[in-house]
Amino acid sequence: MDRLDNTIRPYAWGSPTAIPHLLGTEPTGEPQAEMWMGAHPGAPSRTARGTLVEVIEAHPERELGARAVARFGPRLPFLLKILAAGAPLSLQVHPDLDQAKEGYADEERRGVPIDAPHRNYKDANHKPELICALTEFDGLCGFSDPARAADLLAGLGVDSLKPYVDLLHAHPEDAALREVLTAVLTADPGEMARTVTEATAACTRLGGDYAPYADIAHHYPGDPGVIAAMLLNRVRLQPGEALFLGAGIPHAYLNGLGVEIMANSDNVLRCGLTPKHVDVPELLRVVRFEPSDPGVLRPEASADGEEVYETPIDEFRLSRYVLPEGGGAHDVTLHTPQILLCTAGSVRAGGHELAPGRSVFVPAGERAEISGAGTVFRATVIV
Repeated sequence: MDRLDNTIRPYAWGSPTAIPHLLGTEPTGEPQAEMWMGAHPGAPSRTARGTLVEVIEAHPERELGARAVARFGPRLPFLLKILAAGAPLSLQVHPDLDQAKEGYADEERRGVPIDAPHRNYKDANHKPELICALTEFDGLCGFSDPARAADLLAGLGVDSLKPYVDLLHAHPEDAALREVLTAVLTADPGEMARTVTEATAACTRLGGDYAPYADIAHHYPGDPGVIAAMLLNRVRLQPGEALFLGAGIPHAYLNGLGVEIMANSDNVLRCGLTPKHVDVPELLRVVRFEPSDPGVLRPEASADGEEVYETPIDEFRLSRYVLPEGGGAHDVTLHTPQILLCTAGSVRAGGHELAPGRSVFVPAGERAEISGAGTVFRATVIV
């Protein structure tokens, strides 16, 4: 079992205080957005045996287990993070596996450099993900009912939004959503900036249900993503609740601290709320234009105290243990690799004392027990 030393990514949208507060360290004054736990080559966790990438590459079957290697190859198939949003993240979608393979092969064939700012596909993998709230956590997830979105836009009283309101009342719903998002993202930039400015002023004046969009616009003035955001479901997670985000579902995290797990991929297609590249044709190929319920997940408890967040994919499985004082030890041995992350209290994992924000990597088949009083998240795979 290896204690992990993890990298914190200082993205501009990160909270300057949430991760330091969890870790019990002093804030630096700079944003601290994500702490990565895993074997992603961009920021692999470090162990006493080397980086987790090096550890796994040296003996993949010993570290991951034969079945995981046969199913996913000689790499850890998931990336675990602590995510601290102090400002809205970009509005984005992820491709499914076939789309990722096709897009990656196409860009490789065309010789698009892997680090080019206009490159869409950094790898040939999909990127389903799950976010579990540690604090109240605000986000946008999936298209809302078009009639509801139309009412929201109409309530702003902005003349230039009236064509979108009319389109949203049209049928079928998927075509209406496609037409409106396409129109928003392909509008004349100057005209759209003026529309967003008017809409922002109205959101600020009206407050209430419009207040979150005023805040989004404060961070991204004039961005067409402000209007696109009003097409989506708003959701507020309470601590312990989660969202699963599959392929093609537009989403954005707005504010809060959470544990995030995803397939080990960098593939993101952006819809707005970003200065980065937005590839509208490719985005429209990937987005699923269908109203949906955000589907808030609550963990399902098993007899041994493990609480599992059920998802429809195999690259990761997230669960947690809430350990009471004096509750004894739990055997968490698995035939698959796992990362154990403490988020509250004081927990012992094998020979390691874990305070909040501290984690260990457990190779496949290695005997592992957890004890103490606190909360432990377990990340593994399904094979």
